[in-house]
Amino acid sequence: MMNLLDIKTPAQGQAGSLRSDYGLANHGLTNLAQVYWNLPTEALYEEVIFRTEARITRQGPLVAYTGKHTARSATDKFIVREPSSEDRVWWGQYNRPMAPDKFNDLVHRLQGFLQGRDLFVQDCYAGADPEFRLPIRIITELAWHSHFARNMFLLPLTNDECRRHVPEFTIICVPSFKGVQQIDNTASETVIALNFDQRLGIIGNSAYAGEIKKTVFTILNYLLPNQGVLSMHCSANVGHDGDVALFFGLSGTGKTTLSADPNRGLIGDDEHGWSDNGVFNIEGGCYAKVIQLSATAEPEIYSTTHMFGTLLENVVFDPVTRVIDLDSDRFTENTRASYPLEFIGNAVPEKRAGHPKNVVLLTCDASGVMPPIARLAPDQALYQFVSGYTSKVGGTEVGLGREPEMTFSACFGGPFMVHHPYFYADLLKRKMLRYGATCWLVNTGWIGGPYGIGKRISIRHTRALLNAVLSGQLTDVRYRVDPIFGFEVPTVCGEVPASVLNPSESWSDRNVYTQKYRQLASRFIENFRKFESGCPPEVVAAGPRL
Repeated sequence: MMNLLDIKTPAQGQAGSLRSDYGLANHGLTNLAQVYWNLPTEALYEEVIFRTEARITRQGPLVAYTGKHTARSATDKFIVREPSSEDRVWWGQYNRPMAPDKFNDLVHRLQGFLQGRDLFVQDCYAGADPEFRLPIRIITELAWHSHFARNMFLLPLTNDECRRHVPEFTIICVPSFKGVQQIDNTASETVIALNFDQRLGIIGNSAYAGEIKKTVFTILNYLLPNQGVLSMHCSANVGHDGDVALFFGLSGTGKTTLSADPNRGLIGDDEHGWSDNGVFNIEGGCYAKVIQLSATAEPEIYSTTHMFGTLLENVVFDPVTRVIDLDSDRFTENTRASYPLEFIGNAVPEKRAGHPKNVVLLTCDASGVMPPIARLAPDQALYQFVSGYTSKVGGTEVGLGREPEMTFSACFGGPFMVHHPYFYADLLKRKMLRYGATCWLVNTGWIGGPYGIGKRISIRHTRALLNAVLSGQLTDVRYRVDPIFGFEVPTVCGEVPASVLNPSESWSDRNVYTQKYRQLASRFIENFRKFESGCPPEVVAAGPRL
């Protein structure tokens, strides 16, 4: 915002009270108007409302709208190709190269663009394990983005810590700044660019807050594996006996919902690291999908949508009563809630725990043929992990329609993986073998037929299966070997019907089921060909056989 009339804003008097000695001039940002440093939630609320960036709804959550971009713009993401990182990056669909001179031109133009404008700064950290914690700085044009950063990342504990904060990576998010395709060689006016040498990331022409979150995750996906730490797109929780469970999966597969178990402590809902010290949350908050959120099925997450401090993205509300409508998809199916992890009553304050006992790979099979749960051998686990099969649902990326779209996303987070997928898979295998973790494939998709014919597996049945896994009930039950994929499928599991455990029994025509299953297996084989040269033969052989 350019405050041309020099109007005093609510937090202007306290704007520099929590200022870092490492100022914005170190980022080449000079001749600025007012810089608001590390404002707390209450002050950010006042600034957001003063600037008409968002609205307050009943019981206190803010609702902000992101305009054109209501999801991640994966095709607009670039990584600068420079000597320190070019041999480590898995260049391709998600890691598009940008020339260093183009990035420098982009930064210089942005530095000029920001002169005379107000900016908001949040100095924070990524990584709850002090040994691997990364000091970061989030510089934003919008006050509500600063509030988002405050919700999502780990915060300094004292004023002196704010003053001494020196970022090791900086993100500058300016939605009103546009890339120029003819100059920057970008795919559009939207640009998300990372430079690992300069430790700098730029987000332009997108107000979707998820870009900030996933840019930081992409950074950690590059840095942590270089230190022997597995960075993971997963949620994590821990039982009363200290047994940790990981839930890998893309958006819409149930990571957030299934990890928010009232009987277990929540370590985090989306991004974690696994070091030799155990599992730790990369973030300090949650960014949950809230479309059609149920107070009955998901009470912990639902309650956060009625709390002061929660930031709701693209959620419809009544302007008179200020009551939100979580069932409406007027703007997008990808409605979101950002809130501190502590808003979940059973959250683990340390955001850390020991080594996992169970690793769960979540897939949303829209073709309706995968079993709801299967136990995987180590090489099968790697095959499924590298494949990352699921269905994209609910508009989590730009250009995605309403119907689920079959996809293979390496490591269940392809858009954020910087190294070759087997680099992460090898780390996963070594840690699973070292610490004795069992891997499970859990399907939260459709049964009785594909999307549009069958119905989605109920959360109640999925929770029953997971409870059986986490309690050890599935250790000694009878299993059948899947004839195509070779993994083990339990034949009984408490209250879960046989027609759910064996999907072929829920189809009206078993021949059609078998045909669809074989078609899916063919897609697996075809997809894995692009990884074969980087994977050992035993992992390649652990895939489906036709």
